[in-house]
Amino acid sequence: MRTSAGSTDRVWFITGASRGLGRAFADAALTAGDRIAVAARTTGPLEELAAAHPGRVLPLGMDVTDRDAVFAAVAEAVGHFGRLDIVVNNAGMLSMGMVEEFTEAEARAQMDINFFGALWVAQSVMPTLREQGSGHIVQISSIGALGGFPSTGLYSASKFALEGLSEALAREAAGFGVKVSIVQPGGYWTDLYTAMRSASAVEAYAPLRAELEKQFAEGAVDSDPKLAAEALLKLVDSEEPPLRLLLGSMVYDLAFDIARERMDTWAAWEHVSRAAEQAIPAPEFTGEEAGGNHRHETR
Repeated sequence: MRTSAGSTDRVWFITGASRGLGRAFADAALTAGDRIAVAARTTGPLEELAAAHPGRVLPLGMDVTDRDAVFAAVAEAVGHFGRLDIVVNNAGMLSMGMVEEFTEAEARAQMDINFFGALWVAQSVMPTLREQGSGHIVQISSIGALGGFPSTGLYSASKFALEGLSEALAREAAGFGVKVSIVQPGGYWTDLYTAMRSASAVEAYAPLRAELEKQFAEGAVDSDPKLAAEALLKLVDSEEPPLRLLLGSMVYDLAFDIARERMDTWAAWEHVSRAAEQAIPAPEFTGEEAGGNHRHETR
């Protein structure tokens, strides 16, 4: 593992860098002696960061939901610095509400930012990283990707999708020397909750919502974003970074609890699972059924 003191002047590309975890990541990269391209829809804080670190910060105005804008911003960063070493997909948004309560527009907005935005960034940086034969893409996921929880169903869905994409990307990129890591943070004192969007409440869920508010008030743990940034530096300094990294004791314990519960359920239903599989010869199709190639089906 290489410490930040041994930095080799890496180049970072960080989305959602104007505030919260993204800003903490940017500050940590600069402290490590690296250079950064920082992207966000609000560029004021980025301009201030660039003024405080002449020649080391490239501020970029970018909306991650705009694919063309993402590709243009990445091209500008590569043109400016000549390469990319660490890409942090941090931009995200939290939408709260029961699954039934979301409109189509609200559901699509959640996926556009948390999933498609990260997809556009990954697609735009991969040609450069492949050509370099090196690089590290860090996907900032969430505790919400460990399982689905009441009132955060759409948020969890967007992070589940991000993690499925990232697992595939890790395997696709490995042959080119490009690494991918999924970071699952717990609570941090950012504006994620103050800037969150809420679906229109359905009265039937009032008792559940009240219980959730009580649980959150009694059990929430939020930390300084600098701790997440310190963990991120350890991750990108590692010569063999993990595919997944949990941030926080609460997330760590919850991950194991959920995994054990799933394994217990799978074991209890093992007889049903195994009985649902028995190899047979490929069926013969005639007429309209033979219109296409028969394929083994896995859902």
